[in-house]
Amino acid sequence: MRPPPMAQYSKECNISGLFGGRFAAGIIALTLAASACDYDSTGSDPVYGDGSIGGVRFDAKVFAASGDLTAVLAEFRATLGDPANRDSGEVATGRREVSWDGVSGASLNVNTFPADFFNRAVPRGQVYATPGTGFRVSDNALADLNPEYPSQFAAFSPAKVFIPVGSRDMTVNFQVAGNDTPALVDGFGVVFSDVDRAQSATLSFFDTRGRLLRRVAAPVRSDAAGFSFVGVTFPTAIIARVEIRSGQAAITGANRDISVGGVADLVVMDDFISGEPHVAP
Repeated sequence: MRPPPMAQYSKECNISGLFGGRFAAGIIALTLAASACDYDSTGSDPVYGDGSIGGVRFDAKVFAASGDLTAVLAEFRATLGDPANRDSGEVATGRREVSWDGVSGASLNVNTFPADFFNRAVPRGQVYATPGTGFRVSDNALADLNPEYPSQFAAFSPAKVFIPVGSRDMTVNFQVAGNDTPALVDGFGVVFSDVDRAQSATLSFFDTRGRLLRRVAAPVRSDAAGFSFVGVTFPTAIIARVEIRSGQAAITGANRDISVGGVADLVVMDDFISGEPHVAP
């Protein structure tokens, strides 16, 4: 069964009303209109829907929690659907999960983790990109970069965490699991470790035309374990890519987290959970 057509729209704000019937040029108009739109409890930016005058938004649901993530992850997984698919190819229902624990050998503790590992070697339909220099999966909480890091970064699903190298930013692009066909998903979420400052870890969701659908922030950690989760689901598969910002600076080994006297909030990632990737129309 293919995903249903886009539906369930609701009004966020009236952009045309803000400009007296004359819609200013693209980016300027949307920027000015943002101040008149509603924000959700995670501190997200407004949804612009298809960017049309009138500010129509897609009916997205935000999931966010810190501390004990058991309940929020169960609800998020149930919304995306069962099972957690593991085989190549498009499946009618279910979701895909990445926990990094399947990474071993030469792909561990190096800055050359393959960007397409979780589409080719392990078919999850995710391909990564970063403005930095690569990606790293660590099974020692990045202790080989800095001996202070294990006291700050715990693995949610033991014992591996994930970072982009040379940048705090990365992008998740979706493909049909196991091949190069562009795909769309109806939801995506990330478990972050050690979010100390509000807005330092965010997800930005985009459609096939590059339009911002939703931007959400992970909650600040609320206990010593330090885990936070944020994810968004839509009523249909519309997400073409997700841009992730993890922390206020890249993790280099030389920089220190604010919890130990540094100036930036350093954040690592664990589980990625997405809807089943469906062929993009």
